[in-house]
Amino acid sequence: MKFVFLCLSFLFMGYMGISQRLVVGTYTDNQLSKGIYVYDFDIHTGKATEKSVIVANNPSYLAIDKNQQFIYSVNESDKGKISSFLYNKDKGSLSLINSEWNHGSAPCYISIDQTGKWLFSGNYSDGSLAVHPIKTDGSIGTIHQYIKHHGGSIKATRQSAPHVHCTYISGDNKSLYVPDLGLDKVVIYPFDATSGLLDTAQKSYIQIKPGGGPRHIIFSKNGNFGYLIEEMSGSVNVIKNEGKKHTIIQTENYLPKGQEGAGADIHLSPDGKFLYTSQRSNSTLQLFKVNDKTGRITFVKQQSSGGNFPRNFTIHPSGKFLLAANQQSNDIAIFSRNITTGLLTDTGQRIKVGSPVCLLWISGNR
Repeated sequence: MKFVFLCLSFLFMGYMGISQRLVVGTYTDNQLSKGIYVYDFDIHTGKATEKSVIVANNPSYLAIDKNQQFIYSVNESDKGKISSFLYNKDKGSLSLINSEWNHGSAPCYISIDQTGKWLFSGNYSDGSLAVHPIKTDGSIGTIHQYIKHHGGSIKATRQSAPHVHCTYISGDNKSLYVPDLGLDKVVIYPFDATSGLLDTAQKSYIQIKPGGGPRHIIFSKNGNFGYLIEEMSGSVNVIKNEGKKHTIIQTENYLPKGQEGAGADIHLSPDGKFLYTSQRSNSTLQLFKVNDKTGRITFVKQQSSGGNFPRNFTIHPSGKFLLAANQQSNDIAIFSRNITTGLLTDTGQRIKVGSPVCLLWISGNR
C-alpha cells in the first residue's frame, strides 16, 4: 500500500512539474496585436508570462498537432490564407514554415484530422471549406478539396448567404461537422482519411431552428452527445448521436429576456461533467452541469467574463483554471475553477494582449 502511494505521489509530482504554455491567436488589424503569442503558465499561481510572439496577419483561430510540433493558423482576411509554424519547445517560440491560399474569404476555423495528415479550414464570408494535406515536415500542401455551400435562411441581414463557422472532426475520424450560420444547419460530411476526401454525395444535416445561426460544435469523449452553440440566438443545443442519425434532444437559452444573442464558444470540462459557453452580447460565461447518461444539461450559473466581448476560452488540462479571451477589452481573464462544482472564481489576474480570440494549451520544458 505504501509503495502504491509513493508511486502515485511521484506521478502527481511529475505532472505538476510539466511546464504548460498558452498559445494565443489574435486579430491584428487594429494595430494592438502583432500576431501569435506564447506564454508560460504557472499552474500553482495561475500567472502567465509572455515567452514569445511571431508576426502574423489576423491569426484568429489556431490548431496544434497531436505531437505538439506544429501550430496551424488561419489568416482571416478577404483573400484567406492558412499558415503553418514550427514550435520550438526549448525556446517557446514559433517560426513560419509556409502559407497557402485556401480558396475562400475570411477563414475563421482550422482543425486537424485524427491521423495528423489532413487540415480542414472554414471560410465565413463565402461559406466554403477546404481540405489541405499536411506534409511530413509540417508544411501545408496545395489544396486537396474545396466545397462551397449555397443558400440562406430567414434573417436577411445575416443569412442571405452561407457562412461556414466551424470544421469539427469526429473522434473516430469518420465525420466532419460543419456548422453554417447562414444556412441554420450543421452539415455532416463522411470523411475518408486514406483519400483525404469529404463525401459530398452522402452528406447529411442537423437542422437548427431558423434564425439561430449555428457557430461551434463539440462532442463528448464517447461521441454519444454533441453540444452546439448558436451565435445569433445564444441558444445551446444538445444533440444525440446514433450513428448516421442526429437528434436535437434539448435546447436551452438563459440570456436575459430581450437580450440579443451573440454566442461564441463552447467547451466541456476535462472530466465531461460540466459545459461552458461564452456570450458576447452581455460579456458572460455560462455554466451547465452535464448528465453523463442522458447528455442533457442543467443550467447552474451565468457570470461576467471578466472583460468585454469574450470570444474563445479554454480550460487548463488539470481542470483548475479557465481563461477567457475578451476581444474588446484587450485582455484574457484568468479564473480558478472548482473541479467538483464547476464554479469559477475570478483571480483578478489578466493577460494584456490586443484583440485575443483563440486560446490553446501546449507543453513546454520542465
